[in-house]
Amino acid sequence: MKNNTCIREDANITQINHCKNTILALDDSFELLSSALKLAGNKVRLQILYFLSKEEKLCVCDLSDILSMQISAISQHLRKLKDRGIIKPTRNKQTIFYSLLPKYEDMFTPFFKLIDNDLLRNKILETNEKQL
Repeated sequence: MKNNTCIREDANITQINHCKNTILALDDSFELLSSALKLAGNKVRLQILYFLSKEEKLCVCDLSDILSMQISAISQHLRKLKDRGIIKPTRNKQTIFYSLLPKYEDMFTPFFKLIDNDLLRNKILETNEKQL
């Protein structure tokens, strides 16, 4: 849209153009974040990402035990995360370990802090309830 027309009496064309230029300059970043959040929008994949950020590396069997799910189901989620380049596999003999790539760890850390804070708050509530 080349023509900036607006029915507002006081449209700030400078502000609008600045924002449009920002959108263009940050397009790759928006795409990266959008893609990662789409995958993390699934509860199981978010849990996998959470534990990979906490434990640094886990194998499919570890995640299967942690999440009480079938290995085949965990493998499907890991494949999606690996195909999008969010996690990386590392082979150690017969076992493949998965880890979260640093740029995505930085991206998800604020969300995981919110989860950790909720966990801490729940522990405090449980402790207070026991004392009553």
